[in-house]
Formats: sequence, C-alpha cells, structure tokens
Amino acid sequence: MRVKQRIGGEKLARLGVELREQESLAELTSLGIGGWTDRLILREGEKLPELMALLQEEGIAHRFLGGGTNLLVEDGELDFVVLQLRPSRPGVSLEGGELWVDAAADLGGAVTWCARHGLGGMEGLIGVPGSVGGALRMNAGAYGTEIGAYVREVRVYRQASGQIHSLRGEEIRFDYRHTSFAPGDVMLRARLELPRKPYEEIIAGIRVCNEKRRASQPLGEKSAGCIFRNPPGGSAGRMIDELKLKNFAVGDAAVSGRHANFFVNRGRATCAEMMALVGEVRERVFRAFGSELENEVIFWRN
Repeated sequence: MRVKQRIGGEKLARLGVELREQESLAELTSLGIGGWTDRLILREGEKLPELMALLQEEGIAHRFLGGGTNLLVEDGELDFVVLQLRPSRPGVSLEGGELWVDAAADLGGAVTWCARHGLGGMEGLIGVPGSVGGALRMNAGAYGTEIGAYVREVRVYRQASGQIHSLRGEEIRFDYRHTSFAPGDVMLRARLELPRKPYEEIIAGIRVCNEKRRASQPLGEKSAGCIFRNPPGGSAGRMIDELKLKNFAVGDAAVSGRHANFFVNRGRATCAEMMALVGEVRERVFRAFGSELENEVIFWRN
C-alpha cells in the first residue's frame, strides 16, 4: 500500500504525520514476522479524527500498531497502511495530583516511573512487553495484577463516531485478557489511580517478578508472549507441556523449550509456518483434553 499515490505529502504534514514508506513489519514486531507497507506516525493523538476522515475519503484501509508485541502479521505486500502514535518517553505525568499515562508509552517504563514516584500496585506488569495502549486493550495482567483494576478514565478515539471520547473506568468492562473496547477504538491516554507505597517495597516486588520471568520465559528469543489464553480453571501451557510439545516446530516456528505457551521464531519463520504451528497445537490439545484454546496473539491478514 503506497500512501503517496493517494494522498499528497503536504496533507499529511499539516496533520503532523510522518510517512515512512514500505517498512517491514518484521522489524516492528517482537515475533520478527510480517510483510511490508507504509507506516504513518501521528505526532498528536488529538489529530486522529482528521487523519481517519482523510483515509476514509481516499478509501485507504488501515490497522493501528501499538508496541507490536502481541501480533502475527501476514507475509508479503500488505493491502493496508499502519498507523502508530509517536512513542512518548516517559509519557507519564502527574496533573493536579492525577496520574495520566500516554497510550504510546512503554508499559515497563511507565511502571518504573510510577515506582520512582512512590506509586505501586503494578509491579507484576514490569516485564510485560509493549505499550500502555496495548495493555489497556487486552487488560494485561501478570502475577495477580491486572491494569484494569487501576483505570479511572480513558481518552479514546472511537471509529464508530469518528470522535474522541472520555470514558470513565466504570464504563469499561475489564475481563481476563479482554475488554469492552470496540475493534476500531484507539486509546490515547489513561488516568490511573495507584496506591502509595515506599519505593523500596515497590522495587522489591519488581525484582521478584523479574526473577520469575527470567526463570520461566524465553526472554532472549523472538516471541509474542503467550499464544493462547488460559481456559477457565486451566493452563494452556500445562496442557501443551503434558503433550510433550516443547520444541515441536514447523519450519523455524517452534514451541519454546522453556515455556510451552510461548511460540518462538528461531530464525526466518514465516507467518504461514507460525499459523500452521498454532493450528496443530490447538488441534492436539482439543483431541487430548477437549479444550478449545483461544488465541491471545492477534493475526493480521490481507
């Protein structure tokens, strides 16, 4: 998808949009898999309604990219463009005593910033990769912590209305790895309410969570985190492990030898190989346990 052939560069510049042509999404995703397309980086989230209206007027299909850590993208040339908010660092601020976090901020960096300011509660999220926006959409959680428990307000672009809205925390449903945000919603900022804690106590909790991750997850390999959601009362990783599928591979796509619910790219894995691996493991788990595993990773196809 080539944007310049449809929209003049001056229109994008007026909206504060940077155009990067024909980028490989393999370079922008933690799995290291994906084809190529144009990427539009938006400097100001408040300009999103205008940009979306322009893309709609020109009939340009699009997808919104966050941190790229929970994503498997089809190979080859893609027939949609990628939109992305410019990453903000630290992207966290106290405004009138209220804690606001940009959706484009790195989740781990935000947790660390909060720790330095004596705001705890999210220690378990320190090693969860990706952006705050992605964490909000999936209600990211680990070690007994879920981000949804601390959300009090979210500024969100809603594709259904073409406008930016402010949603109160109680207007959003946060479930296990799922929220009530619509597929076309784009998170811009969130207001969180975190408990005050001594810095030393927060850092001790972060250290424990980091040690647990290093002991159980393939942190040095290309992965998208957990591939499947845990079924009610069960563990996807435990079932895959019991079937002795650790290190089972399709081409360069493989089940991690360290954590059975992490699938890794061991070199030049293609999207087709990873999808075949996901399908085969899901089928074997269903035959053995009668449990239909749901994807936690998101697939982007033409």
